[in-house]
Amino acid sequence: MRTPTAAISAPPSDHEAPMESQQAPAGPGVRTRSQHQRRKRIVQAAAALASRGGVEAMQMRTVAERAGVALGTLYRYFPSKMDLVVAVVGEEIDLLESSIDRRPPSAATPAGRAVDVLMRATRGLMREPELADALIRSLIMAEVETPFGDRMTGLLLRVSATGLTLDSATEEQLALAGSLSSVWVHELLEMLRGRRTYEQIQRRIEIAAARLVADL
Repeated sequence: MRTPTAAISAPPSDHEAPMESQQAPAGPGVRTRSQHQRRKRIVQAAAALASRGGVEAMQMRTVAERAGVALGTLYRYFPSKMDLVVAVVGEEIDLLESSIDRRPPSAATPAGRAVDVLMRATRGLMREPELADALIRSLIMAEVETPFGDRMTGLLLRVSATGLTLDSATEEQLALAGSLSSVWVHELLEMLRGRRTYEQIQRRIEIAAARLVADL
């Protein structure tokens, strides 16, 4: 599915008056502490705006002002609005992974562990339903590839078949875990639209997991 891409103004020139020094982010793995903090402020500002007015409220200039950085700096960290959306979703998945590390799913079956992960993700996203709706819709309709599906599939593989990864899984295992992830996204959207209750989503995910990942 494709949707018209939101209009985004061209990156500003470096002589635009900065709110904070327009320092470009260093390469992966070598960011300074201040760069990490700056990036975190930007992502948090974008999430706060989206939670109130959807992705449409994540105007680049508004995000920069709320984060206290120059617009040029924002574009260096996130060249487009979709890059910001992906970063905000990535933060949510990071929280989910941390939760799994602290408290691994204890169910005896692969399906039970997969359900545990997906329902934790559901509860986490539903703390900010407006944000969840905006982010999920944007990712589904994105014209660019995003890591959301792969990361959720990787989590399901990891907990369903201990130690299994995207790289070590077979084509069939990837397809099964990916299908369960897709079912979850669909059910989450249905709940956001008011067509499902939490209990109904859990039951549907349990049924799908029993069919798709029981033998992983």
